Amino acid sequence: MKNLLSQILKFGIVGFFCFLIDFGITTGFTNLLGVHYLISKLLGFVISAVVNYLLSIKFVFTQKKEMDKTREFTVFLILSAIGLLINEIVMFVCMDGIYAHSSALAEMITDDLMVAISSILATGIVMVYNFISRKLFLERK
Repeated sequence: MKNLLSQILKFGIVGFFCFLIDFGITTGFTNLLGVHYLISKLLGFVISAVVNYLLSIKFVFTQKKEMDKTREFTVFLILSAIGLLINEIVMFVCMDGIYAHSSALAEMITDDLMVAISSILATGIVMVYNFISRKLFLERK
């Protein structure tokens, strides 16, 4: 149990660092450069996922000995692609599903703030998915 808690803490630290990368790219590209939020989120997610992979294999998860690096990275990419899909769906539902159709919400929250809130929510949901899926498919038992 102590090892699991230590692993969750390390995962949280790596995840927070990668969240900052993802959040910075998503909100910076959207709010400062005018890039569509789904494209910004895609860029932020991909860059943070690569950094997350490198840090996770170094500091968080013990690698499966029977899995070669190419296969391990392929599994990681597949799991990340699913995470990206979840991320994009949450962003779309928040922005185009909820925010775009709620005049009351639009009066209370600016577009820029809604992008930030949606990004945080999406990241939180995907973080849980990432830990569980990586623990199941990438870590040595």
